[in-house]
Amino acid sequence: MPSKSSARLAALTVAAVCSAAAAAQIVVLPTPAHADTVRIHDIQGDTRISPYAGKQVTDVTGIVTGVRTYGSSRGFWIQDPAPDADPATSEGVFAFTSSTPKGVAVGDAVTVSGTVSEYVPGGTSSGNQSLTQITRPAVTVVSGGNPLPAPATLDARSVPAAYTPAGDPAANGSVNALPLRPAQYALDHYESLEGMNVRVADTRVVGATDPYTELWVTVKPREHRTHRGGTVYGSYDAQNTGRLQIQSLGRAADFPDANVGDTLAGTTSGPLDYNQYGGYTLVANELGTLTAADLRRETTREQRTGELAVATYNVENLDPLDGTFAAHAAAIVNNLKSPDIVSLEEIQDNNGATDDGTVAADRTMAGLIDAIEAAGGPRYDWRSIDPADKSDGGEPGGNIRQAFLFNPDRVSFTDRAGGDATTPVDVAKVRGRAALTLSPGRVDPASEAFENSRKPLAGEFVFRGRTVIVIANHFASKGGDQGLTAQYQPPSRSSEDQRHLQARAVHDFTAKILKAQKSADVVVLGDINDFEFSTTTDLLEGDGTLWSAIKSLPESERYSYVYQGNSQTLDQILISPSIRRSGAFSYDSVHINAEFHDQISDHDPQVLRFRP
Repeated sequence: MPSKSSARLAALTVAAVCSAAAAAQIVVLPTPAHADTVRIHDIQGDTRISPYAGKQVTDVTGIVTGVRTYGSSRGFWIQDPAPDADPATSEGVFAFTSSTPKGVAVGDAVTVSGTVSEYVPGGTSSGNQSLTQITRPAVTVVSGGNPLPAPATLDARSVPAAYTPAGDPAANGSVNALPLRPAQYALDHYESLEGMNVRVADTRVVGATDPYTELWVTVKPREHRTHRGGTVYGSYDAQNTGRLQIQSLGRAADFPDANVGDTLAGTTSGPLDYNQYGGYTLVANELGTLTAADLRRETTREQRTGELAVATYNVENLDPLDGTFAAHAAAIVNNLKSPDIVSLEEIQDNNGATDDGTVAADRTMAGLIDAIEAAGGPRYDWRSIDPADKSDGGEPGGNIRQAFLFNPDRVSFTDRAGGDATTPVDVAKVRGRAALTLSPGRVDPASEAFENSRKPLAGEFVFRGRTVIVIANHFASKGGDQGLTAQYQPPSRSSEDQRHLQARAVHDFTAKILKAQKSADVVVLGDINDFEFSTTTDLLEGDGTLWSAIKSLPESERYSYVYQGNSQTLDQILISPSIRRSGAFSYDSVHINAEFHDQISDHDPQVLRFRP
């Protein structure tokens, strides 16, 4: 079987021959005046950094394969229709014009002169790879209406299974100077096609269309497939090499509203770009036809009489000005079946992002409680603690916090006064049982672990005479981490440092509860902002103190969030040994948001049912 590079060379050579035969349609590109005239593959070189970076180049020839007239990176792509024999050297490059390109169109044969540069989308601090481009281009159009170079096909056979080589230790882990091995590593393969015309066919959507008219597909339909058509991210060593972002050079209004599991039928083709928010991206001149998979929002079962249902739900910066109250209420009533206790994350204060010192969230909570009752649910009660202004992170001015909803017809809340933004809750032993000194109370609010981050909220509940202690969390976000496609491999996950401190603090507090009462029923839940296989989760679990119950599900169902086409776990419910040993629990990740383009939150809620 011929190699991928050989197939690409053959296809492009055939295209050139066919084009020459159609003399009425194409003018042959001018012959270089000097033997040392620079071609596109010379500019791209066989590493990620151009050997011509910072230098002037003159009369670089190519066919225009795409023109971008929007955004901050305007310009056009050109591709040499006569490739060299090296599979590591790309035949395409982007000409950056800064303003809307004029005088060039797809199919033009052009010569371009300008300065070669390496542009890092997102800035050098992002850790992203750089994009080779020609800046301040002077362009001469030789002819128009030429056939485009035949696109290289991206599919399960052409994209390697291995993701990327380890970075060069001498360069702080950067892969920039390493020779590309496109037959061995997926990121090298994509880099070897940077700027070139590529195609995918009949690809499944693994990341729903977002507000920026982007979606994600997989060119490897069998790669870690979820039971609903996504691609599960189950370990740091399984990055899912078939994922690819799709944008369009067409009108935003023409971009399809796709959900996970849908298919872009037929061919999607265009230049292969690299951008800040997803790495390698096919910018489509030709977009496949959306074929819907008719994915439905899930509904969990209702809890039985003797079961306590506890849920966690990140409602994404909910404040009184939002128009999503009715939708969230319908989700809680109809899809979650009105859990007895709901830990809510990202409840904002009464005026949302307005930064005027307001910290109370009673209007936000009242709006949600009223909407739930209007949707046919119970009249929930609630407990929370207002944070100190601008001390808990999140959207500036929003003062997000966790809050408990609970159904007073099925469960009661044990109030113990004194909890506020800065007073830590502790554990007491009362008549042989663990009890919180404050309820609700905040866990270790002065600790550096929770600086500029949400403080855990602990509350004591009683269900059918049995005490259940619930600790609601919203750990530090992954902001600042390097992306999977970063130039540094493995990428840095610097945000983990704070989450590790937070995990230790919550684990240690839980251990105090279990020291006071070994058989205590404790539920630790929320937006942990880390995976079930992460060190963060390991630290939370400790030596059997807690266990993440999402691990009771098959691996293909372990996800609550979809990011860059990876279905992954960020929201978790961890349980104490008494709950786990009983075996009388069930867990459900209720997929109502993350896989859908019309989501009301970017997180899926989780529900645990058990018999205390």
